[in-house]
Amino acid sequence: MDLLAIGETMALVAPQRPERLEAAEDFHVTAGGAESNVACHLAAAGRRTAWFSALGEDALGRRVRDHVASAGVDVSRVQLDPEAPTGLYLKDPGHGVAYYRRGSAASRLGPADLERIDWERVRIVHLSGITLALSASCRALVHTAIRAAHAHGAIVSLDVNHRPALWSGREEAAATILAAAEQADVVLTGRDEAQGLWRTTTADDVRALLPRVRHLVVKDAEVEAVEFTADGGAADGGAVDERTAVPTPKIEVVEAVGAGDAFAAGWIDGLLDGAPAAERLSRGHARAALALTSTHDMPAPVAAQPEGAPTA
Repeated sequence: MDLLAIGETMALVAPQRPERLEAAEDFHVTAGGAESNVACHLAAAGRRTAWFSALGEDALGRRVRDHVASAGVDVSRVQLDPEAPTGLYLKDPGHGVAYYRRGSAASRLGPADLERIDWERVRIVHLSGITLALSASCRALVHTAIRAAHAHGAIVSLDVNHRPALWSGREEAAATILAAAEQADVVLTGRDEAQGLWRTTTADDVRALLPRVRHLVVKDAEVEAVEFTADGGAADGGAVDERTAVPTPKIEVVEAVGAGDAFAAGWIDGLLDGAPAAERLSRGHARAALALTSTHDMPAPVAAQPEGAPTA
C-alpha cells in the first residue's frame, strides 16, 4: 500500500458549471475530503491507496464511499455509523464553501478504531490538521496514528489544512497543529496559511519553526513552492537543509478548493519514485492545476479497482 489516508470525507454539492451557488440550477453531488482527495489523485497516478474513516449509514454516506472507491481507492476499512450523519458541504465557486459537519460520523472516531489497520502494509500515512479539529477523540486518533506508523517504519505526511471555523481560536489551533507537525516526516502548508496560524512571514520563517521535519513544503499560491529537505548530516547531529524553489505555473483558475490536496498528491507521487525535490514540487504543481481548472475536488473516476489492490 503506497498511501493510507485517514480523515473525514463529506458529500460535496457544487454547481455543474463555474457559477455562483445562489444562481445555479444544475448541480453535481460527489465527495470531498482533504485526505481522501490525496488518495484519489494518487490512485489516478497509478498508486495503491486506501482511505480510513467513518460515514453515516445513510444515502450520502454510501454515495461518498462508492465515489471514493470509483477513483480506485480501497475503502474496505471505512465504517458506516447508524447513529451519526455523513458530513455535507456546499461549494460556491470563487466564494468559498459552507460546511454542515457538526456531530458527523467521522467526528466520533477515536484511537480504538485504528485497530482495524494493518500498519505493516503501509508506506505513507497521510493526515491533516482538519482531523485534529473535529473532536478530542479525533485529536487522540491522529497522535496514535503517528506513533503506530513510525513504529512500523511508515512515513507520516501531515497537511496543515488550517480551517479557522473548526477551532475555538487561533492559539489553540496553532499549538495543536504544531505539536502534530513536529512529529511528522513530511509537512505541507501554504505560506499565507502558516502566517495566519503561526504569525510567520516567509517560507524560511516556517522552517525556523519546524527545523527538524525531514521534508517541509511551503506553497506561496501563484508565486512558488519551496521545499526544505533535511539530510541530517550536520556535525552536531542537527539537520542540514537543502532549499529548493519551483515557480507556480500560470493558469486560469476556476476554483481553488482542493488544489492543495492535489498538490500534496503530486508531491507524494514524486517522493514515492525517489525523485529529487525540484521534480517533487513540479509534480505537485502539475497535479494542483487539474483541481484549479475544475469545480471537482477529485479526479475523474476510474472504471474499476486495480486488480489485486490490497486492503489496509
